[in-house]
Amino acid sequence: MPALLENKMEISDFITLDQIDVKGKTVLVRVDFNSPINPEDGSIMDFSRINEHAKTIGELASKGAKVVVMAHQGRPGDEDFTSLEAHAAALSKALGKNVKFVDEVFGQSARSAISGLGEGEVLVLENVRFYSEEMIEKDARAQSNTIMVKKLAPLIDFYIGDAFSVAHRSHVSMLGFPVVVKKAIGRVMQEEVEALTKAVSHPEHPAVYVLGGAKPTDSLKVANRALKEGLADLVLGTGMLGQLILLAEGYNVGQSNLNALKKKGATDDVINQAKALLKTYPGRLRGPVDVAIERAGKRLDIPTSDLPVEEPIKDIGEATARSYAKVLEDAKTVIINGPAGVYEEPQFLLGTKVIFESVANSKSFSILGGGHTISVVDELGLHGKFSHISTAGKAMIDFIAGESLPGIEILKTK
Repeated sequence: MPALLENKMEISDFITLDQIDVKGKTVLVRVDFNSPINPEDGSIMDFSRINEHAKTIGELASKGAKVVVMAHQGRPGDEDFTSLEAHAAALSKALGKNVKFVDEVFGQSARSAISGLGEGEVLVLENVRFYSEEMIEKDARAQSNTIMVKKLAPLIDFYIGDAFSVAHRSHVSMLGFPVVVKKAIGRVMQEEVEALTKAVSHPEHPAVYVLGGAKPTDSLKVANRALKEGLADLVLGTGMLGQLILLAEGYNVGQSNLNALKKKGATDDVINQAKALLKTYPGRLRGPVDVAIERAGKRLDIPTSDLPVEEPIKDIGEATARSYAKVLEDAKTVIINGPAGVYEEPQFLLGTKVIFESVANSKSFSILGGGHTISVVDELGLHGKFSHISTAGKAMIDFIAGESLPGIEILKTK
């Protein structure tokens, strides 16, 4: 019998939009509009997150709230660190109504714009990370005493936390306001918590995790918890975790792949952790039986018995993909984090495609998450074929690994 979690989280731990009256109230909504930006012209390349948060924002506006939207884009110093003016325009299109924008976070112009809002109107504030203190990690009480919270809180009746994908951050915009104003969760946050809680607190068995992407240490953390607590009957490794498992099984993956793993945090200690999991849970943590490389400009599948290879491993092999797909057909719960390989290159999309299509055609309760998952799903024409697609990467990993997320904990009422 799988072990029961000691710290279950339920949606009843939060106040939802159904439980508050926002008509005529000024509501600050923290969302995550962080989107891929075209380095050539600065345009937004993927509107998925903006469209998702439009559900919460639109509902609040339709109920007569004066909606103030707070979000970020990129990090200081990065190419995609830019204004939210284009995001406001995209939100306007998603809502089918005019959305206001102010190029300040809490200055006089921002405060005047907030005070001047009418019922049902929406205002997007400038990129909150333009404010230098935003990214300093502090506890909630300290964040509530920052200048931004002191300037904006008197104008706000409710704080709505909707940025699940930033919930692992102890930033001002995530923790400061819920201390001093009434709080609730938005629809994106609610959907994420409900789906992930169902998957990790009440999983139907057999439950299978497919863990890939570019961060083997994160995937190993999830695998450890899933196997230890009986949440997953089987963990299938793809991407960097697949290579880490091969290493732990004693395969020589080749110097270039070993270097890439080490660069991603696969220290001797991490490799030993993977070895321990393989030994403790025999047959329940599986790696690839073949891998794909590029040789002479073409995809070449190599059985693991033929390792090492000089070239970078770019995908699981087709035999592995078909083997994993067969297992997934009978699963009742499936969690997939990250693509199986370098999906951006068409010839190395195969592993991801086979796995995603297998799950899409199954009757399992399925959750997909991790970097760029939504764009892969759209590319494969599989939108609407999964139980839940998470907008988050790191936050989803931490949640299913059983770690506390400050941006969620602060929103709990008990």
